[in-house]
Amino acid sequence: MGRPTMHDVARVAGVSQKTVSNVLNGYRYVREETRERVVAAMRELGYQVNASARNLRVGRTGMIGLAVPDLQLAYFGELAGAVIAAAAERGWRVVIEQTNGDRARELDVLAGSTQQLVDGLVMVPITIGPDDLPVLTEHHPVVLLNEPIFGRAAGHVTMQHYAGARAATEHLVAQGRRRVAAIGVHPDEPTGTAADRLRGYRDALEAAGVPLDPRLELPAAVWHRQEGAAAAAALLASGLEFDAIFCFNDALALGALRVLLRSGRAVPDDVALVGFDDVEDAAYSIPSLSTVSPHRDEMARLAVAMLEARIDGEDSPEVQAAGFHLVVRESTVGVADEAPAPLPRSTRTMAPRPS
Repeated sequence: MGRPTMHDVARVAGVSQKTVSNVLNGYRYVREETRERVVAAMRELGYQVNASARNLRVGRTGMIGLAVPDLQLAYFGELAGAVIAAAAERGWRVVIEQTNGDRARELDVLAGSTQQLVDGLVMVPITIGPDDLPVLTEHHPVVLLNEPIFGRAAGHVTMQHYAGARAATEHLVAQGRRRVAAIGVHPDEPTGTAADRLRGYRDALEAAGVPLDPRLELPAAVWHRQEGAAAAAALLASGLEFDAIFCFNDALALGALRVLLRSGRAVPDDVALVGFDDVEDAAYSIPSLSTVSPHRDEMARLAVAMLEARIDGEDSPEVQAAGFHLVVRESTVGVADEAPAPLPRSTRTMAPRPS
């Protein structure tokens, strides 16, 4: 058998060659169901975009960059995998940079230090802001996985930090919890991810008539397991009453979970616990962790499609938002009388995806 062609993909997927071309080129009006059929057919046949020929024709490297703060955090490792998969579907390869959330490093990457290696950049920024707009280079298209900070000069794919945090806190309140702590606060940052998640937490409590207690809002400079453990230990040592914790990411929650269990607190009977990010470890902790899924794969697909459009000089949205949903597990509702068999990751939820 020869190398599979676009015609072969169209035949297996039951669509036209034009539809296959639209999927490969990121045409945004292709239905998700159709896109998934085409991608499945490509995988079944082993079809690969002839990226080398395409790149020679247009004078490109065929590579895009991905800059993330910390690959030791499971979320960013899984995000990198999602971006690599989304890029591969379109015939791109990915060069990964780790910025460590360092401002000088972020500015260096943003300014195009890898410009000779890649045709564009997907970046998760931590320290840069609107004042850094002059650093952007017009020869290096950029898509940021963050709130809009550069207007049309860059593309932006946003995560629903506020709405996700509010949904997580509302879930805790719905379980009858009234002393809900928060771990991950950045007191000196009035804007950004931590501020948005704190606002969602506070608004959920206020809407439910639950009084806010600033003593239950615990800072964590970085969102690693050890900071979650330290914050939970400080909360226990404070003597404050609490019956639930919303952690601003899953790493913090997993650290807090260990400290709670070692202290003799039962989860969720004594303390209900929710994280944010839905990393793979969340499904395998004991108890398994309720968390907010920010639709990581969708974010990756949107970002790569937006970046490719910008590389091609096509019109693309300035901002697109990925969806989210709450994944309810044992850390808030306990163990079912008869646990179901493990589900594939794509269907491992108890809450439906919003339309």
